[in-house]
Amino acid sequence: MQNSIEANARSTVPKASGSLLNFMKKHYFLYLMLAPALILTLIFKYGPMYGAIIAFKDFSPIKGIMGSEWVGFYNFEKFLSSPNFEVIFMNTLKLSFFGLVLSFPVPILLALMLNQVRRSAIKKNIQLFLYAPNFISVVVVVGMLFIFLSPTGPINQIFTWATGEPMMFMSRPEYFRWIYILSDIWTSAGWASIIYVAALANVDPELHNAANLDGANLLQRIRHIDLPTIRPIMAIVFILAAGGIMSIGFEKAYLMQTATNLPTSEIIPTYVYKIGLQSGDYAYSAAVGLFNSLINVVLLITVNFIVKKLNEGDGLY
Repeated sequence: MQNSIEANARSTVPKASGSLLNFMKKHYFLYLMLAPALILTLIFKYGPMYGAIIAFKDFSPIKGIMGSEWVGFYNFEKFLSSPNFEVIFMNTLKLSFFGLVLSFPVPILLALMLNQVRRSAIKKNIQLFLYAPNFISVVVVVGMLFIFLSPTGPINQIFTWATGEPMMFMSRPEYFRWIYILSDIWTSAGWASIIYVAALANVDPELHNAANLDGANLLQRIRHIDLPTIRPIMAIVFILAAGGIMSIGFEKAYLMQTATNLPTSEIIPTYVYKIGLQSGDYAYSAAVGLFNSLINVVLLITVNFIVKKLNEGDGLY
């Protein structure tokens, strides 16, 4: 019986180029469905990689990419030796790291709590309330932050009543990271919990019933039934989040910047924008952006390796 199953499995896998072509002809409709996503990926993801060449050149718009002179790693050395490097790099790393540590558990906790709500109508209303902030524009979110946290805003009215003076939330550098991270959790945590809610919906109710008969309390059921179910998804989400730890959203950080909070709000994406588009130093900004991407790739590979070792093979690849 086992030999026949293995033979059938091997028969479905193309063994040579000829059989591969026949396999593709037989399942051409599936490849046609895949084609739009593949074409868009090639155009918008791999196509722009050609422009990364300017990071190694003394780029001139008049001469073009191929006509500009090669300078090797000069632009990278310029960034690494600049007085702004340490401040910008550490700001980016701190904002990303603290954001990952504080925001990663929140969707999991929300999903576990939603899973305990048994009444469908109440659960749907709670989900609507949690998912709604994800659809608010970043510009609107930052505008709300400036309104609510302004010296005359509702939050500062409470501080003024309690302490006698308002708190300068948006202009003090020490408040920038907390405001950025907490507002990011508010807008994205509910939406990020969807994948965990879907995974928990597949848990067999008989497992919880059996655990109840054995005297397991709520925390024990979550620990031994719910968490093992979503553990592979947690591993993949964590790897992707850690791999993109240096890829902070440019728009929100740039919109939240003020002249007085720059010591903590100036990060690599905003620096690339100012150097590249505002100052016109395209080659240098491309080198900074490529440096940031290389760090993300190294972190992705490293974190995936560590998680696979610690999590019994559950990794991204």
